[in-house]
Amino acid sequence: MDVQPGTTRPIVLDQADAPLDGWDDPVRGRIRWRTLFSRGGTPTDGITCGVAELSPGDWLGLHRHAPPEVYYVLAGTGVVTLNGVETPVKAGSAVFIPGMAEHGIRQTGVELLRFFYGFPVDSFEAVEYLFSAAPA
Repeated sequence: MDVQPGTTRPIVLDQADAPLDGWDDPVRGRIRWRTLFSRGGTPTDGITCGVAELSPGDWLGLHRHAPPEVYYVLAGTGVVTLNGVETPVKAGSAVFIPGMAEHGIRQTGVELLRFFYGFPVDSFEAVEYLFSAAPA
C-alpha cells in the first residue's frame, strides 16, 4: 500500500496482511518482522510499530538509533541487552530503550520469541540503525 503524506486516518489491519521483512546477517542478526503502522505503508503518522519474531537461536544484533523504542514480549523467552547489561525477558515483559542506548535481543527458549516494538516516529525509514561490531 503506497500512502501519500497528509492522508492520515484511522485504520484497523490484520498482522498477516503486513509484509514480512527481516535480516539474516552476521552483524544485524537473524530476525523477521512485520511493520504494522508506518507512514508510506499505512495512512498513519506519529508512531511506527510492528511485531518481530525470533526462532530458536535467532538474535537482533547490538545497535543504536536516535528515537527511543519499546518492546513488549508477547510469547517466548529471551535476553535483552541494554548498554551491556543482560536481562531475561518473557511473555509480559516490557522494555523501554532510550534513544542511542545500545541494545539487542536474543531468543533463549524452545518457543518462538514474539515481541511488539514501537518508535515515536512517522515511518520506519526515519530510524537509522547503527550496528556495533559482529559478536566474537
